[in-house]
Amino acid sequence: MTILITGARGKVGQAVVSRLHAAGRTVRAGSARPSELTVPAGTETAELVLDRPETFASALRGVRQVFLYPEPAGIHELIEAAEHAGVEHVVLLSSSSVTYPGAEDEPLAHHNAQVERALAGSGIAHTFLRPGAFAGNALGWSHAIAQAAPVRLAYPEAHSAVIHSEDIADIAVEALTGDSLTGRAVTLTGPESLTFRDQLAVIGSVLGREIPVEHITREEAEREMSAYVPAPVVSSLLNLWEATSGVPDTVADTTGTLLGRPARTFRQWARENAAAFGAR
Repeated sequence: MTILITGARGKVGQAVVSRLHAAGRTVRAGSARPSELTVPAGTETAELVLDRPETFASALRGVRQVFLYPEPAGIHELIEAAEHAGVEHVVLLSSSSVTYPGAEDEPLAHHNAQVERALAGSGIAHTFLRPGAFAGNALGWSHAIAQAAPVRLAYPEAHSAVIHSEDIADIAVEALTGDSLTGRAVTLTGPESLTFRDQLAVIGSVLGREIPVEHITREEAEREMSAYVPAPVVSSLLNLWEATSGVPDTVADTTGTLLGRPARTFRQWARENAAAFGAR
């Protein structure tokens, strides 16, 4: 039985491929640029472009399970091709944003919600993994921290229970190799709620120096973020951070509750990625 991993160039996708390969499973890594994939020796690769249906049939041949990154364009054609190929189960890497009020109108949630709705209306068994904020989002501060510059934040007290991407991979592998999560939609978080200021303090303690925080206005944050993030997404992010400022995040399912082993902490993530922040 072949398991197809889409988005196999991403952190989570790479980790899922490696885990399944190590467990002796037959894995096919799909990517828009398969020649650029880094996969274990002997792992099959395939061109799979989620908005190009002509790539679906060959990528899905012989596949019974799919780990799917959300892409609304082509989702109905992908589901049709998967049903024709005999796919029995799809594990979707969605987002906890789909549970927010007004999610259908929110840029952060809309594309995930579309894919969830399409899968829910199909005849294929599915599992929705809905992680919240990734610990790796902190890499957005890496340049400032490495330069010993202040990290500029409009809402330094905004909370999130950030999750390590390796925990998401562990849970995804469980969903693909067992049946305990089939048919479920699970919200995933890390083990503790931390503010942005808390996260920076953790990184600082790993580096052995204090990281200064500069509190800026929302308008300043909008101008700075709009240089590399679409305006509707900037607005959604700032709305979220404003709403969660001073409000601890709810710790949801983790590897502890789902797999019976401790969830990775943000401190562990910071230690693993210290070099990105200028550690020597």
